[in-house]
Amino acid sequence: MKVSARRKARELAVQGIYSWQMSKNDIAQVELALATSNNMHQVDMVYFQAILRGVSQDAERLDGIIKPYLGRLPEELDPIEKAILRVATFELVERIDVPYRVIINEAIELAKVFGAEDSHKFINGALDKAVRKLREDERK
Repeated sequence: MKVSARRKARELAVQGIYSWQMSKNDIAQVELALATSNNMHQVDMVYFQAILRGVSQDAERLDGIIKPYLGRLPEELDPIEKAILRVATFELVERIDVPYRVIINEAIELAKVFGAEDSHKFINGALDKAVRKLREDERK
């Protein structure tokens, strides 16, 4: 199966956000490291940069948006789950052009690749609840 340029952008963005969360490095350094250590020809670079920069600039607001749907505090999350949820929340809020079902499905797939054994179920549950409020009009 050929993986889409958007999926690759999301995968790298999650890796970048995870790295940024753990290292506290400047997001530009994280972006440069990812760009130089990966084949970026098959990545939607504009989307990758929008997610990476948007999440890093707005992480606290995104955490506040998703917090009511987690059942635990954002600081108690596994760092990879937090990165995936931040990316998905950013997309739900800022990328109205992307259907919410696509965003949730992509987040579940990212959790299956990068997360712990059942983290995809947690991610799905949190995003499914969040979408009821964040994409209320689209769900109708």
